[in-house]
Amino acid sequence: MAKVTRKIVKIDEGLCDGCGLCVPSCAEGAIRIVDGKARLVSETYCDGLGACLGECPQDAITIEERSAEEFDAGAVEEHLKELGREGGVHRHGHAAERTPAASHGAGSHTLSCPGARTMDFRAGDDEECVEAEATFDGKLKSELRQWPVKLYLASPNAPYFADAELLIAADCAPLAYAAFHPDFLRGKAVVIGCPKFDDAALYRDKLAAILRTNDVRKVTVLHMEVPCCFGLVQVAKDALKASGKDIPFEDVIVTVRGEAAVDAHA
Repeated sequence: MAKVTRKIVKIDEGLCDGCGLCVPSCAEGAIRIVDGKARLVSETYCDGLGACLGECPQDAITIEERSAEEFDAGAVEEHLKELGREGGVHRHGHAAERTPAASHGAGSHTLSCPGARTMDFRAGDDEECVEAEATFDGKLKSELRQWPVKLYLASPNAPYFADAELLIAADCAPLAYAAFHPDFLRGKAVVIGCPKFDDAALYRDKLAAILRTNDVRKVTVLHMEVPCCFGLVQVAKDALKASGKDIPFEDVIVTVRGEAAVDAHA
């Protein structure tokens, strides 16, 4: 297969302690533990979007841009079938409950990392509900329909992105805006991130993959009024352009005092 210059996972074996936490977080099954170290199984299995980054306690995994074999979705499908995970990471299924990981320390063990495992909470929900439901103690019900929510960890093939409205929220916005759940989160798939401290290029590529892979009906960006937060809007617009799709787009600005307004110039 021809090589192209692209982003791909890099594993520092000197830092890796073989804990295996990265294995279940990789939806494509591109990482496994070999001789006590995490290793990339094949360049063609790695999409370079970095869902495994946040699970490494040793910071042994990074994303680099170099010459590598192209990502091959068809090869990934066959690879996942061999692993018995063909229904575990794609649109019409859920992430595998348990994934063989490392032989580390006293013996072999199996890991399932809830921090990165795709979970879809929509089953049985009334998605047409327009009134905020209350729990037994009178508090508003959470409108979260999925896990994970961090953009770094989200899989473009997660089932909750299919035919969904996508909310892209800056990390600080839900804290500033008191009615975030009923006003913005209800009925939407959500990803969150910080354009100031995270990799904007990685965000763009991950969002573009989500938009290309799924029939997203609308994109809403919710961000703070502070200047650095406007970078999230540009990232989302660049991702939309890269996806090649024409999707309705809304930009909502939240003030530091918790007020929200739609940007008419978006």
